[in-house]
Amino acid sequence: MQNQPLLEKLKLDDLLLDNRIVMAPMTRSRADNQEKAPTDIHVKYYTQRASAGLIITEGSQISQEAVGYINTPGIHTKAQVEGWKKVTKAVHDEGGKIFIQLWHVGRISHPDFHEGKLPLAPSAINPKAKSFTPKGFKDTVTPKEMSLPEIKKTIQDFKNAAANAWEAGFDGVEIHSSNGYLLHQFFSRTSNVRMDEYGGSIPNRAKILFEIIDAIKEVVPENRIGLRLNPSLNGIFGMTMDEESIPTFDYIIERLNRYNLAYLHLSEPFNDVSEIPYAETEIAKRYRPLYKGKIIINAGFDQQKGNQFILEGLADAVAYAKLYISNPDLVERFAKNENLAPWDEATFYTPGTKGYTDYPKLEEK
Repeated sequence: MQNQPLLEKLKLDDLLLDNRIVMAPMTRSRADNQEKAPTDIHVKYYTQRASAGLIITEGSQISQEAVGYINTPGIHTKAQVEGWKKVTKAVHDEGGKIFIQLWHVGRISHPDFHEGKLPLAPSAINPKAKSFTPKGFKDTVTPKEMSLPEIKKTIQDFKNAAANAWEAGFDGVEIHSSNGYLLHQFFSRTSNVRMDEYGGSIPNRAKILFEIIDAIKEVVPENRIGLRLNPSLNGIFGMTMDEESIPTFDYIIERLNRYNLAYLHLSEPFNDVSEIPYAETEIAKRYRPLYKGKIIINAGFDQQKGNQFILEGLADAVAYAKLYISNPDLVERFAKNENLAPWDEATFYTPGTKGYTDYPKLEEK
């Protein structure tokens, strides 16, 4: 494959990416320290992958209330900011670009993370999922419906986290409004049955997202804010689609055209939704005509499919997840059409360097 579209440069407004291969955000649970701060192994992990056109970090909690998985690094304390500074410097020294994903899991959490208190969510509806706690996987519980002051505090937490990210040297931030986490819970009528200004109508259920964007752009340039959405998520992370799911995302994405964001990061369906009459099976094809900015597409792409989507104009860049776990030099492998190394799923979330920083590059083999 010569002249691969994936290897072409890409401008995200004033940010020039060396290629269109994006490292997708992936929870790796390596911040096994009291501060939940990035350490030297995070520095090595991200630096190994700095040839990506853009790295989007693992989801990083915006507050203690936002936590829902063990050993995930945050972006709400001084120690965490200092840890991330080492990561961004090392990636920049290698010529890379890196955004941080800002994360609040909402109801996909457990009282074990919150000193016995219930997790926060738009409504008191149990997702009936699993939470990865310090004591192993546990069933989720019925969360606490957020009060208006708690919603306002959460918006401020996103803003503070974004300011911390900018201080830490990130090139931008990605708002995690996807995959069944807090903001996605607000969007969905099956997880949000509020009757106030944040519930009921589609604009009300989307309101918190736009308030967060407006808050973050006070501390981070608007053109350095990205956003992730998963419109056809169903049966995973406690989410259930209904007739208003796709119209809600249509509304959100059309309204995003009023902003000058860095990109919109969309996921194709994670599982087969072809039997659901109101699901959308081809996300990029639906939203490419609707959204006027840059689109990153994700979920189940290989080299050929990634090149094809860019060639057809369905997306501007492609985000790869598991391939980046076992192929730190994925860009170079694609460029040379080399074989790809398999990943070891048993070490996705385990402590230490095994299955994290020990996958060799081609030159090291």
